[in-house]
Amino acid sequence: MNSKKLFKLVIIVFICMALKPAILYKVIFVYDGDTVLLANGEKIRYLGINTPEINHENRKNEFMSIAARNFNRKLVNSKKVKLEFDQELKDRYGRILAYVYLKNGQMVNLLLLRKGMAYVLFSRFKLKYMKSFLDNQQKAMQEKSGIWRRPLAVTEKYYLGNRRSFRFHRPDCPLGRKISHKNRIIFKSPYDAFWKGLSPCKRCNPCEWQRLN
Repeated sequence: MNSKKLFKLVIIVFICMALKPAILYKVIFVYDGDTVLLANGEKIRYLGINTPEINHENRKNEFMSIAARNFNRKLVNSKKVKLEFDQELKDRYGRILAYVYLKNGQMVNLLLLRKGMAYVLFSRFKLKYMKSFLDNQQKAMQEKSGIWRRPLAVTEKYYLGNRRSFRFHRPDCPLGRKISHKNRIIFKSPYDAFWKGLSPCKRCNPCEWQRLN
């Protein structure tokens, strides 16, 4: 096949891909701010973000957890969405990880960050939208929107960040003490760590406003 025919074939393939309608999935249930159930039975966990936890068994909820769920519910419940995937396809609970889009093209993950209903949750798998995610979080932080309207208590002399795992810890956290010298970052406050795109360790819970309403 000569180069002209090959070029024409490539153009035809791209046109066909562009004309192919995107697959839409109906959301039938919203668990919280970052997890939904589709009509096909799959659970979708929004990739790259984390929203405050809704606790069960008569325990209190984390700050802004109900507001985040309600906002997410308003956006996607009983509506059709488009999914986009990245390197990491599932989490440890078997939920599908995805960027979730509304019919108008807006990404729900980004909307939650911009409204201050979520914070970035990065990992060693570098996400394609990391910069955009962090930019939106920083804007919400500057505007003190959502979760950022409650001050972040500084309860330690410093905090240990891991540039590889994108987590930050209290100084006495066993996981924090294992951070290698080349990956270690020292932060003066949880706010500084969030600003750089790190998220709090679930084990030592270095972020005080997360606790309870």
